[in-house]
Amino acid sequence: MKDSDFLRADGVPMTKQEVRAVVLDRLELNAAGRFVDVGSGSGSVAVEAALRYPNLNVLAIEQKPSAVALTEENAKRFGCERIHILPQSAPCEFSGRVDAMFIGGSGGQLTELLDWALAHLVENGRLVMTFILQDNLNLALNHLRQCSVASLQCTQLLVSQMTPLGSSYYFKPNNPTFVVACKKVTPRDPQTSAEPISKQGEQSDG
Repeated sequence: MKDSDFLRADGVPMTKQEVRAVVLDRLELNAAGRFVDVGSGSGSVAVEAALRYPNLNVLAIEQKPSAVALTEENAKRFGCERIHILPQSAPCEFSGRVDAMFIGGSGGQLTELLDWALAHLVENGRLVMTFILQDNLNLALNHLRQCSVASLQCTQLLVSQMTPLGSSYYFKPNNPTFVVACKKVTPRDPQTSAEPISKQGEQSDG
């Protein structure tokens, strides 16, 4: 979907289409039943996910009233009645577990938000985040390395748009965006993952 397809409003962020394409790819929503978009902004990720996957149940969490209104308007614009909007600040309470979650902003409590997100994901559930600040990126990566996650990856996106300049053109760069993705796994039990003890009178291979 093109960015121009969505209604926009001053002060309400939107995940751009090139970044959105990578985010949706990393979320792996093909077999997902329930998806949460945290900090939905304009609702572009929630709407495109709902349109791509008609059986997907989508929850958009957004605290800013103008952004809540814009997410609602864009959901109605594309006939996405399945998008439920929760006008709160994450971390917040909602029922059940989800198959995938996207976080587009942390609101200054990133580690708490990551722990909350992982707690609401099912086993092998996908978590995808975007960052423009390297401090937040480093904090997220360092924290996730201590969590029960697998397939942790990070991609830097540098997108430039062709822009007219006099009789020619140049490529106007957007801010670099970092896309972090991982999946939740169950922590290994040290007792069950230890090397087996050999029987009396037998020698182990080591």
